[in-house]
Amino acid sequence: MTKKAPENQIEVHSHAIRYVAPDGTTLAEVTFPDREPGTVEINHTFVDESLRGQGIAGMLLEQAARELKETHRKARPTCSYAVSWFERHPEWAELVA
Repeated sequence: MTKKAPENQIEVHSHAIRYVAPDGTTLAEVTFPDREPGTVEINHTFVDESLRGQGIAGMLLEQAARELKETHRKARPTCSYAVSWFERHPEWAELVA
């Protein structure tokens, strides 16, 4: 019988979405601290070099958008990746403050 290696997982936090290895290492993340009531600043997107080019950042931004919509918050993207992601995904434009 072959054991399957544990898989990376997405962790949803109130101010960050993280892609985490089985050992707890953060491999990718999007952070969005509060800037004013009901509005966060998407200020940082990071993807480990070993995972770049695989769509991880986009997946995390979409999860962040879902989290913000569910919690009735708006986003002020300041990180260059987040700015371009929202430009490419007009279906989430209602979230931009």
